Amino acid sequence: MQVDNRNIFSILEFVKVDSFSVVCHFRCNETGKRVVSSVAFEPYDGKIELTWLDIVLRPFDSYQRYYHTPITIYAQDIHHTIVLKAFEKVSHHFRWSGEKNSYIYIR
Repeated sequence: MQVDNRNIFSILEFVKVDSFSVVCHFRCNETGKRVVSSVAFEPYDGKIELTWLDIVLRPFDSYQRYYHTPITIYAQDIHHTIVLKAFEKVSHHFRWSGEKNSYIYIR
């Protein structure tokens, strides 16, 4: 299913962010059903991987790379966000309704 942020904005009810994860609550406006999805708090395109050798030999660079990697949790005009990744995990519970111009809970 092709999804973009504009489509999920109307069903995004709540986002909780902590140091390790992002938990997104999606609620169908038609049925009132809620689906919760949790994803790791990391850049959308992949994990930040540091080897022990990086940490030992280049601790400052490792720190900078780990703590200063930009992370986009949600934005309407960006197609690679953590909220979008969370929705893709649970998108099988929804179908797009062109009539309602929203996602509808199906199971």
